[in-house]
Amino acid sequence: MDYKRNLTLLTDFYELTMMNGYLECGMENKIAVFDVFFRTNEESNFCVCAGLEQAIEYVRDLHFEEDDIEFLRQTNTFSQRFLDELRHFKFTGDIFAIEEGTVVFPFEPLVTVRAPIFQAQLLESALLNIINFQTLIATKASRVVRAAKPASVIEFGLRRAQAPDASIYGARAAVIGGCDSTSNVLACQMFDQVPKGTHAHSWIMSFDSELKAFREYARIFPHVCLLLVDTYDTLKSGIPNAITVFNELRAKGIEPVGIRLDSGDLAYLSKKAREMLDEAGFPNTKIFASGDLDETTIQSLILQGSRIDMYGVGTYLITSHNNPSLGGVYKLCAIEENGKLQPKMKVSDNPFKITNPGEKRVYRLFENKTNKAIADVICLEHEVIDSSKPYTLIHPTDRWKKLLVEDFYVKPLMTQIFKNGELIYKLPPIDKIVEKANASKASFWDEYMRLTKPQTYKVDLSEELFELKHRMLMNYGKD
Repeated sequence: MDYKRNLTLLTDFYELTMMNGYLECGMENKIAVFDVFFRTNEESNFCVCAGLEQAIEYVRDLHFEEDDIEFLRQTNTFSQRFLDELRHFKFTGDIFAIEEGTVVFPFEPLVTVRAPIFQAQLLESALLNIINFQTLIATKASRVVRAAKPASVIEFGLRRAQAPDASIYGARAAVIGGCDSTSNVLACQMFDQVPKGTHAHSWIMSFDSELKAFREYARIFPHVCLLLVDTYDTLKSGIPNAITVFNELRAKGIEPVGIRLDSGDLAYLSKKAREMLDEAGFPNTKIFASGDLDETTIQSLILQGSRIDMYGVGTYLITSHNNPSLGGVYKLCAIEENGKLQPKMKVSDNPFKITNPGEKRVYRLFENKTNKAIADVICLEHEVIDSSKPYTLIHPTDRWKKLLVEDFYVKPLMTQIFKNGELIYKLPPIDKIVEKANASKASFWDEYMRLTKPQTYKVDLSEELFELKHRMLMNYGKD
């Protein structure tokens, strides 16, 4: 289905004033290179990249309507020349990106834009909005799913998301991060998923008795019968009434799906529920749990011996509750001077905020024997890592820390998405993105993926990139 909207004005005002400024300075056609990257993730040392499809749709549809131009005119800020230029605006540059579902690390370019600066500047705010949010939620989902294994997770966050778009694209990102599905029906329609869900307490309370409510639900949905058992008394009425209805279903040759717990001590109740269901002859009936869950709570429930087979996770996932934003940035790393791209970098008293200059690519090194990731290397655009000979990894700041790598192979992480303004990348369906995400996560040793105090994964700068950065720092202020 086509859900396109014109998001061209989804930008901060200063992007437009800078564009007007470039035009007035005669700089509008200078080629510039910008990187999208994040410096840190408060909860994890990695992220799961997501949002590229929506970023592509945004870039592909960039154009200014007459209403947009008239709105900007009424701000009394922009020159007539600038407003006239907007009528013919079209992205004509190149974009390279890391594919969705890939595990990524701080300072790695997730997206690189190379285009006339008049065009490239406009992309900043919207690209960050799209990539930051979906990457944040995909990463949170991956943590929740990892904690829950081998149980499955369904995203339940629609009603607690911050507005409709967050619920839709957050659900998409959650599936990329590892959730089996989502309860969000519109998201499922848009992204070709199957929605999941049962019924609420209101269904039970609308009938004269809990047993009647269960019977009616089983009559209407016999093959997907999963009953919410905690409306009144989970152990004294909810589960016994569910077992009664399950026996009636079985008499008709239909096996029930399970029960859902949404409140109370989920560890204790799930263990008692498992005992009661097993004793009643339903050892294969599933126990589904929901109710303000996150990876920490799920991990605790498992340590307590809970018997939960599936989790519904809402608020804490869709809002990434403990880490509500990903600080991705869009930084200029090169600009055309005298017909050649010249590297640029931001300098700061805080070393953490010093950027990496030049147009770059990212490579991942894998051990041949295990197919596990060894390290990532951020290189200048023209560099190639030759796996036929040993390669020395060098820490990006503590250069005395070195590791000689042998018997390895290399994969480039970035692929070209747009060439001269034309989309050359084939958008994969979400199930293929999920496969990629699962494979990417599986390529790392567990110590890099653990939920607390993970081992730091090596992300190094190539020797040439480091030397360029060092030289530019040493020459800073000498001109």
